[in-house]
Amino acid sequence: MFDIGFSELVVIGVVALIVIGPERLPKVARTAGHLYGRLQRYVSTVKADISREVELDELRRAGQSFKESIESAASGVQQQATVVDDYLRDEFASVKAAVTEHASSETPGEAELPPGGGEPQIAAPPQTLQQCLPLDEPDQNAGRTPHGTGEVARSQATDKPA
Repeated sequence: MFDIGFSELVVIGVVALIVIGPERLPKVARTAGHLYGRLQRYVSTVKADISREVELDELRRAGQSFKESIESAASGVQQQATVVDDYLRDEFASVKAAVTEHASSETPGEAELPPGGGEPQIAAPPQTLQQCLPLDEPDQNAGRTPHGTGEVARSQATDKPA
């Protein structure tokens, strides 16, 4: 701050001794020291307050940018959800129209009418057997055989030599 050397301090001390006098010089020096300490504490408090305000301002900016990014992400998700909802509604309408058209083109004996009227129920397609693939892991369904393949599995097991 100030570039004061030892020689300048000696000159200031001699002038103060002559002007103030030897009786009041210790009291004045003590008071000057207290005032200097208060000044330093006040300056450090002001610096800390300014630093705190700068940090709060940065936090507010970061919070605002975070809020904006969250809001933009939420609006993007909302838009995508609306697109998917519209697509699913259109697909549902087209499937419903196809089912209604298929039901109206059937003969009355093919569709089963539920009791009390309503829309006809279409009979479920016959179940197909699931293809079995060999796995490296032991089969957890070892005791079970798929429906209709039990005879083939038993005949293959008896044909193999032990």
